[in-house]
Amino acid sequence: MAREKMKIKKIANGAARQVTLTKRRKGLFKKAEELSILCDAEIGLLIISSSSITPIHFFTYATTSMKDIIERYKLHSKNLDELEQPSELQLVRDSNFSEINKEVAERSHQLRRMREEELQGLSIDELHRLEQSMEAGLRRIMEKKEEKIMREINQLQEKMMQLMEGNKLLRREVMDIITNGSGDEEVSNDVLCQLCL
Repeated sequence: MAREKMKIKKIANGAARQVTLTKRRKGLFKKAEELSILCDAEIGLLIISSSSITPIHFFTYATTSMKDIIERYKLHSKNLDELEQPSELQLVRDSNFSEINKEVAERSHQLRRMREEELQGLSIDELHRLEQSMEAGLRRIMEKKEEKIMREINQLQEKMMQLMEGNKLLRREVMDIITNGSGDEEVSNDVLCQLCL
């Protein structure tokens, strides 16, 4: 026959209440120990009992030291309280974050307008501002392009000057060879003509 489920309420008889506390306390401590082993958790139980028969009793169970568990709990709850109350720095960060999000959304909207994705709802003034913005952007692009071209021209001119200097040195050496007339080395007329050019 199945056991009847007992309704949870205060036991009126003091002696029966004390017996139930002792039995259930042992069961509760056993379950706490099992949970600690299974889950590698630090567990601390504190049971305070008072009855008409006995004075106040404290029953404790701890997987480590009860004092250590309580200190750890106090430290953790203090940190949680600090986290729940946002600091001024956090409020400033949140404010900056929301401002940056708004700016990103606005810039994205402007970019879509520049790509002509959202031009239908714009007024004449907005279209005029958009045109001015695009012209300013085009001017900046042209200036950058001109800067790069001038830099490349200057680099090429420097390279050309180096090549011309090298060519002059080679001409001098060839002329020295010709004028000194070293007998073992003959330079053909074709090579001389090419070097003089």
